[in-house]
Amino acid sequence: MIGRKIVLTFAVAAMTFAGGAMANEIYKWTDEDGNVHYEDRPSGAPTEERLSFSYSRTNNSAVQSRVNARREAQATREEQRAAKAEAEKEAQDSAAAAAEQAQACEQSRARLASYLQSRRLYRTDASGERVYLDDAQQQEARKKAEEQVSKNCS
Repeated sequence: MIGRKIVLTFAVAAMTFAGGAMANEIYKWTDEDGNVHYEDRPSGAPTEERLSFSYSRTNNSAVQSRVNARREAQATREEQRAAKAEAEKEAQDSAAAAAEQAQACEQSRARLASYLQSRRLYRTDASGERVYLDDAQQQEARKKAEEQVSKNCS
């Protein structure tokens, strides 16, 4: 039991101290097949090149400001997408309303043309029977059809 604690303590200490060790030199070389290799020790290849790196601690406030800037940019993009989708929906609704208005105009004109060409007009009563209109009722029906045309086709 004591042996396990000692081994565990040694392992934790080794990891703690090894975390700070970083290689400051990297060697880059290309083999005869053209493959590029990176290693932390010199290989002795004629194409070997030493790359030096330096390490500096990350500035947490700078990282946080970059993260915040990315979040703001993402939020802006999402708002723009939502606005574009809303504009497209409004355009579709407007086009649908215009098509509906055009169809209503067409139907009103067809009804008026039918009323003007017909000598006898009728309406259907509750029992499904035709009731023919007299001259005054026909004039009233034609007048209402003209009003519908002017309303729907303006």
